Amino acid sequence: MSFGACKMRPEGSSVGDIELRVVRTQTEMADALSVRRAVFIAEQGVSEAEEIDGFDEDPAQVTDALHVIAYLDGRAVATGRLLLVGGPGENLRIGRVAVLRQYRGYGYGRSVMIALEQEARRRSCPGITLAAQLPVIPFYERLGYAARGEIFVEADIEHRWMDRRF
Repeated sequence: MSFGACKMRPEGSSVGDIELRVVRTQTEMADALSVRRAVFIAEQGVSEAEEIDGFDEDPAQVTDALHVIAYLDGRAVATGRLLLVGGPGENLRIGRVAVLRQYRGYGYGRSVMIALEQEARRRSCPGITLAAQLPVIPFYERLGYAARGEIFVEADIEHRWMDRRF
């Protein structure tokens, strides 16, 4: 339901009610993947082979990616991942940020981004790079990211690179 530019939150929820976790178990990873499948595969038509990769395997075994999952009343509603690859002084990369359709616009994606940025800062990373789909560039700009370069296509979706320095 919406009133002008304001949206009402799902009944009984607020950003304060969200539980953010670093994904550590296969169950949490399955929850994160369920959000991504709903957003990227079902909504946007990305193939499973393009969406799910080696960074999405058992979090106890994968050391070069960190996933964050957001739960609202026990339901996974948002997720994102931080790739822990790159040399000293290089930006880390955030990707696969997804919020279930009915929970968009309530701050859950922002909460996931802040959690991922905190994890990057803990690792003394100088900043973040991400590939933003064109319609969500304003979301990332509000978080301090700046677009650069030309539009490129990934998974049949137009993107631009965006960066944020800490």
